[in-house]
Amino acid sequence: MTHEQTALRPAPAPVPAGPRLHYAWIVAAVALLVLVGAAGFRSVPALLTEPLHHELGWSHGVIASAVSVNMVLNGLTAPFAAALMDRFGIRAVVAAALALMALGAGATLVMTQPWQLVLCWGVLVGIGSGSMAMAFSATVSGRWFVARRGLVTGILTAASAAGNLVFLPLLAWLIQQYGWKSASAAVALAALAVVPVVALLMRERPAELGLLPYGAPPDYTEPAPEPGKGLRALRALGRAARTRAFWLLFGSFAICGATTNGLVGTDFIPAAGDHGMAETTAAGLLALVGVFDVVGTVFSGWLTDRVDSRRLLGCYYLLRGASLLLLPVLFARTVHPSMVVFVVFYGLDWVATVPPTVALCREWFDEDAPIVFGWVLCGHQAGAALIAFAAGVVRDSVGSYDPIWLAAGALCALA
Repeated sequence: MTHEQTALRPAPAPVPAGPRLHYAWIVAAVALLVLVGAAGFRSVPALLTEPLHHELGWSHGVIASAVSVNMVLNGLTAPFAAALMDRFGIRAVVAAALALMALGAGATLVMTQPWQLVLCWGVLVGIGSGSMAMAFSATVSGRWFVARRGLVTGILTAASAAGNLVFLPLLAWLIQQYGWKSASAAVALAALAVVPVVALLMRERPAELGLLPYGAPPDYTEPAPEPGKGLRALRALGRAARTRAFWLLFGSFAICGATTNGLVGTDFIPAAGDHGMAETTAAGLLALVGVFDVVGTVFSGWLTDRVDSRRLLGCYYLLRGASLLLLPVLFARTVHPSMVVFVVFYGLDWVATVPPTVALCREWFDEDAPIVFGWVLCGHQAGAALIAFAAGVVRDSVGSYDPIWLAAGALCALA
């Protein structure tokens, strides 16, 4: 080849660079970390009941009152969390919520009176966890994603189950080895450790970085922030409360909360301990419930697109009630096949009620549906709080949780 031929050869085309990771996925990863931690922190009271009862002499009812306050405030904070994030920013609200949870968990290390448990684990942790509830997931997915929004919302929602998987067995082992204060210290340190991650990596909106949301077309225009979300939440409640549908959804979801995190999530471990089961073993079973919770919730979403939501809820509550009626005879010192079957079955049904309940909110309340579901979720937490307190009182009165399992089964039949 001559020198002239070489000179006339066109220059090779540049090799295209590989696809660059959109920053939306980094924001989603930070949100996932926060939600996994928040879910794990909320699960700690289930592990503290027996250690506090034996070491400090506090009754089950007193300890349960702190759990009840936590659940009520978690539910009441949730409808206003989106308004707080619009007013002060996602980063500021989440960092403050994590710091509040760290303060609440850390302060229990020096508590000497029951009211201090209510203040620390009830008020501080309750408000902190409520500020990072479903509104956080919806805000992140809504601002940062156009494509894959449903997938991201589903993953962030499932983070609550993942938190139990990560934290429950580890914290149970810490308590067994080093006492209950080690679990409180671990939660406080873990919450504080996430604050710098949020401060450094969380961003409010794609426009801050000169980006469009993931999957948005070039002509995409970001919706203007809606003013007065807090007042809108109250107005939507006023409109919904005048309908029969709202109270049916509110009441049935209160029973859902009572028969999941209010009872099983709070009292399964101490009830198993009453029958001689090791706390670490019971915590592992409860974590396994979380595994099947993810599967059941995804499958329930698939069914909700194909089956009448009312029929689904009827089946879910009926099957859940039947399983709770059987639970008292399944407890034993060791794990046996019948208990494993209960854990799998109950896990599949744990929050399978959420997709059809959301679908019914959409059917009845149109554009107010997300806000109305926030208030229905308050019913969920109120039901959980009431039965958590009632279970502690029953345990103090009769020395067993058995009557409350039977009552929960009857509630499911009512739902």
